[in-house]
Amino acid sequence: DLKSSTQLYQQIGDLNAFALVREHYGVLNTAILNQHGAIVKTIGDAIMATFNEPVEAVCAGLDMLRGLRQMNQASHHGDLILKIGIHRGAAISVTLNERIDYFGQTVNIAARVQSSAGGNEIYEIYLTEAIYRSPGVLELLKKYDCSIESAVLQLKGVEGQVKIYKVIGSN
Repeated sequence: DLKSSTQLYQQIGDLNAFALVREHYGVLNTAILNQHGAIVKTIGDAIMATFNEPVEAVCAGLDMLRGLRQMNQASHHGDLILKIGIHRGAAISVTLNERIDYFGQTVNIAARVQSSAGGNEIYEIYLTEAIYRSPGVLELLKKYDCSIESAVLQLKGVEGQVKIYKVIGSN
């Protein structure tokens, strides 16, 4: 999800903002497909995707940040901030309108984690502990020279606190 996209439309106009959003979709789509993910749906300027392996989801997130950095360097409209949240778990899979969609608490937590991301850092991803502790994830983050900070969040509609890891991409 792009942070402050409503303001972007206000500042640079619908056509220019939509052109940036389309470019942003291209970056995200490429990152997801390159890591064997599948796009479930788009919601405004956000994309919900699924992956078979947590490490693929994290790698896609890092690829998204890299693509966004390149977009921002080429843009004359200021930096876009991408809010990425990654969680894993069981979900209910259903077919609606001839498309697969997912429901349940896992999806709710993923959405809340994503909406909490994108604070002051432009290039960050929020991972739940379930993702962070998954095989290969820590090794991947070390390879990409990311800094990692842990935090505890109280997510709306979620009982108890959720430990997350803020992954801040290297410059």
